[in-house]
Amino acid sequence: MAQTVLLTKEPAPQSIDVCELPRKEYDVACNTGAYTSSGLATAGFRTAKYLMDEWFQNSYARYHQAFADRDYSERQRHESGQLAAETGALAQRTQLDSTRKVGERLEDMHCWKSELQREIDELSTETDLMIAQKLRLQRALDATSVPFSIATDNLQCRERRQHPDLVRDYVEVELLKETELIKNIQELLKRTMGQAVGQIRLNREHKESCEMNWSDKVEVYNIDDTCARYTNESTQVQFYPHSSKFEESASTPETWAKFTQDVLLRAERERLASVNLRKLIDCILRDTAEDLRLQCDAVNTAFSSRCEELDDSRQKLQFHLQKSLREITDQEHQIAALKQAIKDKEAPLRVAQTRLYQRSHRPNVELCRDNAQFRLMSEVEELNMSLRALKEKLQDAEQALRNLEDTRMSLEKDIAVKTNSLFIDRQKCMAHRNRYPSVLQLAGYQ
Repeated sequence: MAQTVLLTKEPAPQSIDVCELPRKEYDVACNTGAYTSSGLATAGFRTAKYLMDEWFQNSYARYHQAFADRDYSERQRHESGQLAAETGALAQRTQLDSTRKVGERLEDMHCWKSELQREIDELSTETDLMIAQKLRLQRALDATSVPFSIATDNLQCRERRQHPDLVRDYVEVELLKETELIKNIQELLKRTMGQAVGQIRLNREHKESCEMNWSDKVEVYNIDDTCARYTNESTQVQFYPHSSKFEESASTPETWAKFTQDVLLRAERERLASVNLRKLIDCILRDTAEDLRLQCDAVNTAFSSRCEELDDSRQKLQFHLQKSLREITDQEHQIAALKQAIKDKEAPLRVAQTRLYQRSHRPNVELCRDNAQFRLMSEVEELNMSLRALKEKLQDAEQALRNLEDTRMSLEKDIAVKTNSLFIDRQKCMAHRNRYPSVLQLAGYQ
């Protein structure tokens, strides 16, 4: 009978840190089958001893703990000596750095004070320039009233045109553009003037802020200059135990510098905004004056072109009137000729119909459809067709004559309308537009 053999394996040495050792988990013995030594008599004896794995792990834990404690102690000694040297050097550097910082603050104070003085002077100059621009805006706004009255008067005059010349032509379109442009320019100038007034007020407010900050800087500069002269050998120094505490209202160097910088930035921003606004006002006045003059030229060109069209249309109407009069005369002669032609066809028709009537009385077999009978019948038919054609043509000619008469009356009326339109555009509107203001007046220089 084959006998089952229990095999055991010695665990290999392991290099595991103490802090990383896993929790021990005990395995149940596997040699519990038949023909083994495991049984009730050995159960209590086996649980009273450690396993080999536990023995090796305990030894490695002791080695690692001893090494870690020595390394920690050496590191603490080294750090303690280094900390003592660093604190001594730090105290000396701190004192030197404090003295240097006070000197740097004096330089910063002088720099900020100079910047504030420069900004105050520039704001004062800029405010005076902005006041001059505001005066130009007012003069330009007053000058736009004349073009507006001219454009509205032209529109009212052209309302007196008669039909069919009472149309929305390109002259009226340009005049409406001109009135709309003038209204927009007036609103723009008013808004810009309001911006100029607000900018003048802001310039004065920021100038006052800079002046107040400048006066504070002068006082603080004298205090810091005295502090910068103190040394360890100075006789004026003494202990102030509570001086190392900051006041609740005290600012930090960052907030102090930021406050002064913000004052300068706001002042500079408003000054640059004022400069940009002045440039914008120059551009607005120049562009509005140019736009008004360009629109005025466009309206004048439209008037000239429209008058040429009206004059050309009137000449063409007169030419067509003359042609129509001649055509009326010719058409009257043609109607008389058609009537005479119709009258001339009556005699042959009577003759042909009489022949047919007489031949219808032939007796008996003599009543034959011979060639003469067919020819007479075709002759009557041809004469009737000719009469119908002549009568239709006569009706057409009479209708054409009536159309010519209507056209003559329409042409005469249209010529009178064109004459009235030319009088309104040339004598009324274009003469009134000679009072348009110049570019210098529209730009606010006069």
